[in-house]
Amino acid sequence: MGDTSVVRQEVNALVTETKQRVGFVVKGTGLLWAVELVDQLVFSGGLDRFGVHPHSLMGLLGVFGAPFLHANWAHLIGNTLGFIPLGFLASSRKISDVWVVSVIGALTAGLGAWLFGAGDSVHIGFSGVIFAYLGFLMGRGLFERSVGAVLLSLFVTFTFGGMLWGVVPIIAGVNVSWQSHLFGFIGGVLVSKVLGEALRQRRR
Repeated sequence: MGDTSVVRQEVNALVTETKQRVGFVVKGTGLLWAVELVDQLVFSGGLDRFGVHPHSLMGLLGVFGAPFLHANWAHLIGNTLGFIPLGFLASSRKISDVWVVSVIGALTAGLGAWLFGAGDSVHIGFSGVIFAYLGFLMGRGLFERSVGAVLLSLFVTFTFGGMLWGVVPIIAGVNVSWQSHLFGFIGGVLVSKVLGEALRQRRR
């Protein structure tokens, strides 16, 4: 009976955790699409002006709004296709991980775009946070050094590693914010380093 109870508790915990992870990507996707729907139908795309405006003090406020804004439906669809798998995988250890990576990634991506973007540009989109997920997942194996983390990092690298071309200015293209991609990725790696080293300390 004791063993059965333990197994039941573990199954229930797994089911609850999976529901939370699915809920995160479903609600996150719903929020992104709701914002774009309002922007297109009510403001005719006018909300995009609240993105990151490099080198402008007021434009720095766009760091907080830029991830939720997209230039058009194609832009949103592309980011949704990256957000769903990588957002889900980023929560594979703890649901709190993906929240930490999301916040830090949004900040580093936005600040990177603000510091290094062209003065007449506006940076919007969730891709900086998606690159933070990528950096976090690729870094977990390096800093956490558990078998599961290494396998996950290898899987993500082989499956999504091609996204890293998006941090190269010439390849990314003139209308792509390679700055937010690069600094979002760096933010994700930093989170994986801090959380991974803390986990290793607890295992000692």
